[in-house]
Amino acid sequence: MNTPLNPAEKETILVVDDTPDNLSLMAGLLKETYRVKLANSGEKALAAVRGPTPPDLILLDIMMPGMSGYEVCEQLKSDPATSNIPIIFLTAMNAADDEKKGLDLGAADYLTKPVSPPIVLARVRNHLAFKRLRDLDQLRMVAINEEKQLLELEQMKTDKLMLNILPRPIAERLKRGEKNISGSYAESTILFSDLVGFTELSSKISATELVKMLNDLFTRFDKRADSLGLEKIKTIGDAYMAAAGIPIPRSDHAELCADMALGMFEDLNNFNKTHGKSVGMRIGLNSGPVVAGVIGFTKFSYDLWGNTVNTASRMESTAPIGQTQVSTSTYELLKDAFTLQENGLQECKGLGQIKAYLLGGRLNTSD
Repeated sequence: MNTPLNPAEKETILVVDDTPDNLSLMAGLLKETYRVKLANSGEKALAAVRGPTPPDLILLDIMMPGMSGYEVCEQLKSDPATSNIPIIFLTAMNAADDEKKGLDLGAADYLTKPVSPPIVLARVRNHLAFKRLRDLDQLRMVAINEEKQLLELEQMKTDKLMLNILPRPIAERLKRGEKNISGSYAESTILFSDLVGFTELSSKISATELVKMLNDLFTRFDKRADSLGLEKIKTIGDAYMAAAGIPIPRSDHAELCADMALGMFEDLNNFNKTHGKSVGMRIGLNSGPVVAGVIGFTKFSYDLWGNTVNTASRMESTAPIGQTQVSTSTYELLKDAFTLQENGLQECKGLGQIKAYLLGGRLNTSD
């Protein structure tokens, strides 16, 4: 024996018929199991369906003065807000063409009068069960779509984070599942910079303020590197490393790094003005072949190796404060586009003496 639902839990049936006896008959048949609403015209039926609490199912007569049941069905099925409400035609029109028309309009069922109460109850029960399953499926689809959107958002965050750590081509290869990513590049230019006076400054201000200031300066460098097309490799303390010509080779790698170096001094000058400081900087450039790849497992990073990298570091460490020092290989690539001044032989730890040049500005080529 089925336990009757509480009124608040009962599903709602809208019975539409212009004959009072038919309305009374259906109401008596359905009221013990369902909440019943009545309408004696097509117009009132539409008003009831589009009200604040639409019905779960509609029993709909066809022949009514004014708006016919066919017209009511057509309007409801053409409206996305009401198209999912199952409609059962309950009519004296028993011709096959009449039934076909009703079903073609989107009705779930077609019953002819006089009706069998058990059949009406069975059809109502079945179509409500179908509706519950369909509604549940829709809720599941909504939940799946919401979960998909959340996953896509998380994937976007992950991709953005990965691009902040790795060059885009390398990040794409990692996303495809590649491991042991490395490559040799015959032509590249490496830039090293180191701040002068920042260590002394760190003893005079709080750690929080120090990090804030360093982040401000390096953010300026990052934006410049991005606009020029350089690849930021890493920062170590107050040192900054970038490269051009990797992981995407390009012939103007030395010029890009030279423009970057000149711009970094502009950024430092603006930084000092903003904060009232007098931080200095040295920059070194060197051009040549390198090996690049991803190292690490849990905290992987993209790094460079080779004599070219070591020489660029030595060019920085032996450079005068406030200057960019370049090696002979970089000089050869820049001499037609930039002013360069010889700076003699520099004793470079582990490398011996290396001839060096100081970078000036770009040559005026408009003449």
